[in-house]
Amino acid sequence: MERATEAVVRPAEDADLAAIAAIYGAYVESSAASFEEVPPSPEDLRERRATGRRMPWLVAEAPGGGVLGFAFAYPHHSRPAYRWSVSCSVYLHESARGRGVATALYRPLLDVLRDLGYVSAYAGIALPNDASVALHERFGFRHVGTFPVSGYKLGAWRDVGWWWLPLRDPPDAPAEPAEWRPAGLP
Repeated sequence: MERATEAVVRPAEDADLAAIAAIYGAYVESSAASFEEVPPSPEDLRERRATGRRMPWLVAEAPGGGVLGFAFAYPHHSRPAYRWSVSCSVYLHESARGRGVATALYRPLLDVLRDLGYVSAYAGIALPNDASVALHERFGFRHVGTFPVSGYKLGAWRDVGWWWLPLRDPPDAPAEPAEWRPAGLP
């Protein structure tokens, strides 16, 4: 798909789930970037990925192997009228931060979402998080509001800002978003 400085971005596979769980688990345990309190296991992530099978999950892989980070989309809300809207997230191994890996992951993720027929992408960002805000705004996301005192994590109350990216002009009669079927995956 796309190369960062030294990474290849490709669809995530089941074999990547242990590495994804390790990367995400570090955020769950030591940052407010995720409001989860218990790191999910690879099996938990397998179930999440299967439940949202129509949504893309991408990884950035180092040339010698090893997952540097991952990005994915998930339903913005569960009610049917929201089906043209997605939320998206990106998480990196600490060694990959500041090296263009998040940008390399988000560009194809957003392209795939457009191709599938989604209209809006959203990102919820626990504040403060200057790096995440800068990443999203670089891609054209616009701040649309902040929910104050949304969660309590790591000994402090956290606000959550919401950013919105229009992926396409909203059609008068939208077709159903297509199911993501990356080459080489069932």
